[in-house]
This record gives sequence, structure tokens and C-alpha cells, in this order.
Amino acid sequence: MMDHSTGRRSFAVGVAACAMLFSLAGHVAWAATSASDPFSALRMTRVAAVGPIEDFELNALHGGTVRSQEFAGKVILLNFWATWCGPCKEEMPSLAKLQTHFDPVKFQVVTVTTDVHPKGIKQFLDHLGLSLPVLFDENGDVSRAFMVRGLPTTVLMTQDGRAIGRAVGPRAWDGEESVALIRHLLEGSK
Repeated sequence: MMDHSTGRRSFAVGVAACAMLFSLAGHVAWAATSASDPFSALRMTRVAAVGPIEDFELNALHGGTVRSQEFAGKVILLNFWATWCGPCKEEMPSLAKLQTHFDPVKFQVVTVTTDVHPKGIKQFLDHLGLSLPVLFDENGDVSRAFMVRGLPTTVLMTQDGRAIGRAVGPRAWDGEESVALIRHLLEGSK
């Protein structure tokens, strides 16, 4: 016959073993989902896009203006950031590196800021040796249209101008998951 302490110990070991199995099963299920869904692998929320984004025109850091129609036919990673946002600045090199994996005719990283200090932005990019397009959302209209509430916010758009993914917070954009997601979109699978 088993005493109470041995029974409790056996029960506790059984509960711990079950907890470990459930935890492992959850991890395996998450890994399987992540492997099959490139959005999930990046913790990126899918966006149910009804149609193309609303047209916009913004001033560019290096002069001139950029119109959203210029993005037609490209997969666009639209990154909203600011120089005062630490996580934004930390992810910038990974955004630039992601761009180097793909033909800029087919895929483009575009950054948007409400900062109004072009000199400071140029110095920041030059200091890191980065070359990314920076657009100025001076009135915040584009940020509002994309419902940007926190920085960084990144929106992924298809070749036909539909927003299909959204990430709030920094990501390692130069990682395998990001490259796989962009390849997935360029191949036309959604």
C-alpha cells in the first residue's frame, strides 16, 4: 500500500509530465504553423484587404515627391518609424539588408516618418551606411490611413496595392522568415 506522500509525489510527477507534453505539443504545433504560414513566423497579422490602398503623395528625403501609384507591380514593405524611436532605429539595418535580397523592380522597402528634421535623418542613415527611401508624412495623413498607433509599424503590400500584413514592433527583417515571406508574395501565393 502507498503512503500519502508517495501518492502525492507520483501525482505531482504525473502532472509535471503531462504539462511538459502539452507544452511540447503546443511548441510543435506553433512551429508547424510558423513553417507553413510565413506571416505567423514573423508574428505578422494578416490584414483582410478590400481593395488597393488610398493614393498618397509624400515628399522624399532626397528631393522630389513619391506617389503611391509608383509602387504598382511591386511588393512593398512600408515601414513607419521615427528617429526618436529606439526599436525603429535598431531595425533599420535589417530592413536595408532585406532589400539587398531582392530586385528593387519587384520588391521595395519604403520608410515613412512624421519627423520633420531631414538633416538629422540623413546623418542617422549616413552614420549607419544605409540607403533606404525615406518619405515624410508631414501631416500624419498616411500614418492615420494605415492606423499607425505605435512605432515601428510595418505594412506589407502586394503588387496590386493591397495591404495584406501588419507588424507592430521591431522585427529582424533580414532573417530567413522575412526573406521567405517576400519570396512567397513574389511567387504570387497569398
